[in-house]
This record gives sequence, structure tokens and C-alpha cells, in this order.
Amino acid sequence: MKIPELPRWTRFLPGGALLLLAGCNMTVLDPKGQIGADEKNIILIATWLMLLVVVPVIILVFTFAWKYRASNKNARYEPDWSHSTGIEVVVWLIPCLIILVLGIITWKSSHDLDPYKPIESDVKPITIEAVALNWKWLFIYPELHIATVNEIAFPVNTPVNFKITSDSIMNSFFIPQLGSQIYAMAGMETKLHLIANEAGSYDGMSANYSGGGFSGMKFKAKAVSNFDFEQWVKQVRASSRELNLADYEQLAKPSEKEPVTLFAKVDPQLYHGILHKYMDGAGGAIAGNGTSFGPVCTSRNTLGESQVSLAAPAKSAPGSNS
Repeated sequence: MKIPELPRWTRFLPGGALLLLAGCNMTVLDPKGQIGADEKNIILIATWLMLLVVVPVIILVFTFAWKYRASNKNARYEPDWSHSTGIEVVVWLIPCLIILVLGIITWKSSHDLDPYKPIESDVKPITIEAVALNWKWLFIYPELHIATVNEIAFPVNTPVNFKITSDSIMNSFFIPQLGSQIYAMAGMETKLHLIANEAGSYDGMSANYSGGGFSGMKFKAKAVSNFDFEQWVKQVRASSRELNLADYEQLAKPSEKEPVTLFAKVDPQLYHGILHKYMDGAGGAIAGNGTSFGPVCTSRNTLGESQVSLAAPAKSAPGSNS
């Protein structure tokens, strides 16, 4: 039987694939912060452990194909062969040892790299409240009473405590070169602790598809010196814009590729209003038509905080106690 020949152009496919990969930016494998570096080490360790199985299997496939080819009359022919203790030991023991090692690493790293765990440092951390909107990011600095859209800055070697929520559908907050990603959900607050050990401008993004403007939902995270950070804060405070509830209602409307916007002042209760706007007085989720700000979230607030909501009254679900 004659094997059909493939078209000549198919021989260039491997080279084309390499050219496509050449355009990839492996930011996760080029960390600039301690959390990102620790996560990179876990990826590399897990990869090497898996290659302990993958590489020998690939080699054995070609070895067996060559040794037991039809033209090799010297190969042993054992049609009644059924068991080998040595093979059984290898195929069971090695994978079990790999799983054991991975299990230990996973257990330890899951606790060490818990996104809710504050980073130990002698430097006072900076708190940033992040709100996912359609299709942009709002950042509030509660201690500095300023806010920005699609840009944040913080000093190098200073822990950054992120408090994250959403005023839209679920999103995912991610700065690849600094470390972990975590989800942003309406009516809930998640936390993330990161640190940048090198100065630079790092890409931030939403890592969860959230509609038509998702591809442009990006921001810049600038790690700068203490002096440059003070200058950046002065630049923000020099802005003529302030972010109050009325301005926020306009900002929260869906928009794509929103430019960087700076707000010299921000309502101190804005973040908590966004966080609690879908909740009733008892902390339960409000169903029905919700508020005029956006879609209804059906999650439950577990923070246990008593905060004043800035949202307009919402309609409760039929049969509810509120």
C-alpha cells in the first residue's frame, strides 16, 4: 500500500509555529516580585517532575518501535509474556513518588502563597481598593483620598494590599509579573497581597472574559521609587476632577479602551457603597430588578462589616423579609 505524500507546504508548518511563538511575551516566567518568583519556581519544579515521566516514555516509544520493527529478526518474540515485576515497580513507584512530592509542595505553597496572607515586611503597606467595571478598572487609595482609572503606582519593595470587588459581572484581577490573579465579584470582596522588587511599568489585565470590551480591559501598574511615588501622588492631586457618586454613575457606564483618568478627591464611602449596594440590611443578596447601577449579584456578603451604602434603594425579591 502506497502511503500518500503530504503537500510540500506542510514541511514549513513547524517553522511557522515557532515564528508565532516568537511573538509571545512570557511575563509569568519573568517575575519582578517575590510572589511571582515563588510561583515561577513552583511551575518549574512541577514541569521538571512531570518530565521525569514524559521524557523516558517518549524515548521508549522510539526505542521499542526501532527494536521491534518488522525487519529486525533478532528481536525476541514472546507471545505468551504477561508479567514483569521490574516494570510493575517502575510504572507504579515513580508516579507515586512524583505525586507525593507534588502534594507536599502544593500543601506548603498553598499556605505560603495564600493571596489573603499579608506580606511580611518592615515597610508600611499601601492599600488599594480595586473595582472592576465594564470595561475598565477603578482604583481607590483610601489613605491618600485619591482615585485613578486604568493606572496604579506604588513604591518598590513596598507591600500592596489590594481589596477587590466588581460593579459588574465577574472579572479577574491579574498583574502577571507580580504574581497571583484573583476574582472580582459583585457584592463580595477578595484580597490580594503583592510586592514589586524591581522598578518598572507592568501590564495588568482582566483574566476572565467579561464581554465585548474585555480585550481592552487593561491597566498599568507602576513600581517606582519613594520620591517618584510622591511626585505621582502630587500629579493625581493636581487633577481638576473629583469622584463623587454622581460622577461614578457616569464612570460605571460601559465603555471601551478608557484612557487613564486621575481624580484628586474621592468620596470616602464610595468603595463600601459599591461593595454593599446589592445587599439588604441583613447582609443578604437582593434579587429582582436591583439598582440602576448595573446587573444584580446573587452572592452573599461575608465580611461582617457595617457600612453605609451609597446606592439607591433596590427592590427586594417577592416573598423576602426585607
